[in-house]
Amino acid sequence: MGDAMALSSSNSKTAELDAPLHALGFEIEEVSPSRMTGRLVVTPICVQPFKVLHGGVSALIAEGLASMGAHMASGYNRVAGMQLSISHFRSAAVGDTILARAVPVHIGRSTQVWEVKLWKTDTSKQGEEFQIAEARVTLLCNLPVPDELKTVGESLRKYCRL
Repeated sequence: MGDAMALSSSNSKTAELDAPLHALGFEIEEVSPSRMTGRLVVTPICVQPFKVLHGGVSALIAEGLASMGAHMASGYNRVAGMQLSISHFRSAAVGDTILARAVPVHIGRSTQVWEVKLWKTDTSKQGEEFQIAEARVTLLCNLPVPDELKTVGESLRKYCRL
């Protein structure tokens, strides 16, 4: 029952924080200005024609987690992605569970750089993890938040663990 409650809580958290990630089934777990994590079970909606995880889904996860982390780390200023670079090392198939972790590499006054790693777990090998991708996301982070969007950070504040 505890796992079902955690899953439901994670799903509603993701729905509130990032609608595109939620639409793909991604579940945000840890929320802080120093670490963002989550997971995705690969489903048919997440794959490309060769039935493996679409590279754009990996990029969406990377930019989403890095952007949320950077927004918090900037003191809830508006952030904007400047560059996303991602390398894919292995594929992930339907049914695989993808784990993602984003951490800051550099937090400056005007820019931030975040590293995002994605792994898949192999249940046939007792949950062994294999890195499938690594991204670097550079964000502009000193932008003012328009008055009509001042409450955008409230959801992150609600879930943030410092």
